[in-house]
Amino acid sequence: MGLVRLRIREFAAQKGWTLKEVSDRSGVVYSTLRTYARSPGLATVDFTAIQKLARAFDVMIEELVEVVQE
Repeated sequence: MGLVRLRIREFAAQKGWTLKEVSDRSGVVYSTLRTYARSPGLATVDFTAIQKLARAFDVMIEELVEVVQE
């Protein structure tokens, strides 16, 4: 089973946003966002959250999601 990592910290740093600001701008619950940002690899991720994050960062989903293990 593959694992993915969300590049939340990188995009937040580029925008100069804290994780709390990312949460406020995206509508993704802060505790969920923090879990996603800290994890080196996730087996499951809420697709709606990925969509919201990509929209908040103004990037394509493919840019936000990094496959770390196939």
